[in-house]
Amino acid sequence: MFLENKNSRIQQIHFSEIENSGVSLFIKREDELHPFISGNKYRKLKYNLAEAAKQQKSTLLTFGGAYSNHIAAAAAAGFAYNFKTIGIIRGDELANNLEETIQINPTLKFASEHQMKFEFVSRSAYRNKTEPEFIASLKEKFGDFYLVPEGGTNNFAVKGCEEILTEEDAKYNVICCAVGTGGTISGIINSLKNHQKAIGFPALKGDFLQHEINKYILKTENWSLNTNYHFGGYAKVSEELIIFINKFKRETKIPLDPVYTGKMMFGIVDLIKKGFFEKGNKILAIHTGGLQGIEGMNQLLEKKNLAQIV
Repeated sequence: MFLENKNSRIQQIHFSEIENSGVSLFIKREDELHPFISGNKYRKLKYNLAEAAKQQKSTLLTFGGAYSNHIAAAAAAGFAYNFKTIGIIRGDELANNLEETIQINPTLKFASEHQMKFEFVSRSAYRNKTEPEFIASLKEKFGDFYLVPEGGTNNFAVKGCEEILTEEDAKYNVICCAVGTGGTISGIINSLKNHQKAIGFPALKGDFLQHEINKYILKTENWSLNTNYHFGGYAKVSEELIIFINKFKRETKIPLDPVYTGKMMFGIVDLIKKGFFEKGNKILAIHTGGLQGIEGMNQLLEKKNLAQIV
């Protein structure tokens, strides 16, 4: 077994903005599963690693942006379990001064230190990442490999994410999680009890996620996506969001990342304040990790002279 099955701890959240709301909010600390293969990436990679070994593949190849949680986690997993790793990174301009890029980008630096090799491609080429011709060209260049999709989402990832909820979590009415590629919420939906519902908070704009999720789920009801809290799109943030993340950490001692969990928690708190949830509801939010991305986001915020995440 590569990544053992673990159940992460649950904390009740005491936050001033939702005191006396009549709703109880809890968070499942999936971010604590592993120091480097964190949160939903732990779940998504578990069965992919097993399948790669079953297929006798020695190399993992995957895709991501320069600050990708998935790239960092895949590099760490390959390093831990003796797979070579190749990251196809969006943005060929990053290769212009590669040594400097790796030194100043915390995600790529971490992945490089865990022996991941990089191939930087243009944004137009990157859009072809699922095309057979593009995959064939990568095999011609790198030889045989086990392909892990961008964000890690495939059937093996969904199977891993089905293990996030346990029988003990049946006491919660609503399960909330951030949504990127849709794999995590798909696993959660498949694990829901009949009395539970799931709400996903997409971190990016677009209506394609409904279709993506439908490919993996066994149930068609008891879930929904709330698209009101993406803050302008993937990796886009606002001063309001940063202030919220810092206040939340100050009061609860729980760190949130600005791309996924910060937006989800902002959305949950806002909906509680607006009376969206019935009184007496017990909400379980899934902390999907992603904390490695804070350092890179702070670099971008500093360049814009904006408040940083503390």
